Amino acid sequence: MGINVKNLATNYKTHIETRLSNARTILERSGLESMVIHSGKRKYIFQDDMTYPYKANSLFLEWVPIVNNPNCWIVINKKDKPKLVFFQPVDFWHSVPADPTEYWVDEFDFVKLANVDDVNTFLPSDKSKSVYLGEYTEDAKLLGFDKINKSSVLDYLHYHRAYKTDYQLGCLREANRIGVMGHQAAKAAFHGGGSEFEIHLEYLRAVSQTQEEIPYGLIMGMNQNAAVLHYHNFDRTKYSAKDTHSFLIDAGARFNGFASDITRTHAFRESEFADLIKRMTADQIELVNALTLGESYAQAHYKSLEAIAKILIDFDFVRVSQEEILAKDLVKPFYPHGLGHHLGIQVHDLGANLEDDKGTMAQRSEKYPTLRATRVLEPRMVYTVEPGLYFIDSLLDEVKASENSKVFNWSRIEEFKKFGGIRIEDNVILHADRNENMTRELGLE
Repeated sequence: MGINVKNLATNYKTHIETRLSNARTILERSGLESMVIHSGKRKYIFQDDMTYPYKANSLFLEWVPIVNNPNCWIVINKKDKPKLVFFQPVDFWHSVPADPTEYWVDEFDFVKLANVDDVNTFLPSDKSKSVYLGEYTEDAKLLGFDKINKSSVLDYLHYHRAYKTDYQLGCLREANRIGVMGHQAAKAAFHGGGSEFEIHLEYLRAVSQTQEEIPYGLIMGMNQNAAVLHYHNFDRTKYSAKDTHSFLIDAGARFNGFASDITRTHAFRESEFADLIKRMTADQIELVNALTLGESYAQAHYKSLEAIAKILIDFDFVRVSQEEILAKDLVKPFYPHGLGHHLGIQVHDLGANLEDDKGTMAQRSEKYPTLRATRVLEPRMVYTVEPGLYFIDSLLDEVKASENSKVFNWSRIEEFKKFGGIRIEDNVILHADRNENMTRELGLE
């Protein structure tokens, strides 16, 4: 069953009220009268008359689910209803967007823009008291803006973006529901003997989204390809059953601009690798349940290192104690990334490393400086939880050349290289009284 549109409409009204309150607070704090958010425009490929796939500005998408119409604008001031400038040209070369009639239209002063060159008619006349938020800074200067992507404004908006409204949580649940359907179809296609390319097509068919509409490039790696963290090749090779070992799929879907980001790993047959997946899955579920309000995500990441260290011992990959593995950072060759990240309009949503709405960066772990999230966990935040365990030649070769080589069981590791690796990822909403695992509650094992 899909999303309840009546609830979505009710929650959207409250969502806009919250966003409007936030916008007006930072306008007052910054001594500004208005902000203008540009959806973006189509960008031409160098020396070509074709454009790259269009992606709307995420700041714009936080207000309206207009995902495929460039040259739109939102104007917000301290007293009036927010204005939506909707691009609707006269054009016989391309399809022209129809007048929107969805639940969100009534929350805006809706005006139409037929010619992009006329947009200044609808923008604030006094640009000295307005800030432009968007990618096209040269266009903003030509329109008369001198305050462009002001850091104090962006820091405030990004910080509060971490707290999702009921409307946003509904969109994220629906994005997960759609993504779950895709994962189920991909699993069936893998076990049916499909190639990476064929599984890719089955996924897109199941979610009913194009490659441009999904939130990020699909990662679908069979066998050793699963060891490539961002693998996008979609090999056409159809392996025989004998030569098919494993499949890792990292894939999401969108709803109203909001993203899901889900990963599963599958064994082709019962084996020790299948047992390893079961163990990783059990530990990943425990890590979801262990997310604790008031702790930082760096603390949650350390719990995942403890879990992986224990697996390395139990499956005889490393022959020293858990304490020594952690002290010498011997997990890293097998698990080189962080536990997860914020999720929302963007897959790696903004604001994950801010300590406050004035732009103070949350303290980073000296030992794990590249974590995508370092904020303290609070209700209404949405995270991915995605521990991994891989057999990556380049990382393992570094260990072989080090003094730690002697504690690794290299023959055992060699046996598992043909499987590539494992990543298990769910999308989780933090509540005051529980952690809601959207992905599993929507039926994906």
